[in-house]
Amino acid sequence: MHKFIDYYFWINSDWAYFGNPRLKTIAERHGLMINYYPIDFTTVFARTGGLKLPLRARERQDYRLVEMARFSKLLDMPINLQPKYPATDAHVPSMFVIAAQRLGLPLYDLIHAIMKARWVDDQNIEDPTVLATIANTMDLPASDIADLAMQGETSDIFWQNTETAISRGVFGAPFYLFKEEGFWGQDRLDMLEATIAASVASAA
Repeated sequence: MHKFIDYYFWINSDWAYFGNPRLKTIAERHGLMINYYPIDFTTVFARTGGLKLPLRARERQDYRLVEMARFSKLLDMPINLQPKYPATDAHVPSMFVIAAQRLGLPLYDLIHAIMKARWVDDQNIEDPTVLATIANTMDLPASDIADLAMQGETSDIFWQNTETAISRGVFGAPFYLFKEEGFWGQDRLDMLEATIAASVASAA
């Protein structure tokens, strides 16, 4: 039985924020681990034909806001459609997450809290003090994480994650892989779970 889901995400992603709780529920329901891979979506878009939000047609930008409002209501998850701090490359929070990962710390709550800080609480997740406050609130060793986040090995992991993602067919966020089958977007989580359930049944 395949024991894990590979989760490639951009920590700035609103859609990843929407998908996090259901991904966790799916993994728990089927006894699977989640492998978390923060990646650089500027590179992914450049290499796979994607466009950053400001470069997309106005019609697409407007419809994105409509869909965000719809999913917020459907999932009962609050979201700020126009966050105070604009999206950046997200390297700082990504390195923070990878550093926590290197320390063997639990990741789900930290990742979701960082996304919530951006999309609900209107905080600047590029600010190391914001990340430290989040970690401290969760009783995680913020200073140890911050120190490790600045090491070259942590950066190397981030860029290797990005290269591996592209080689595995990742082109958007969030992106989930189960047994090398890809699922793009939190609106494909039902399909991901159906595939997992079928795999479990066939292995029984």
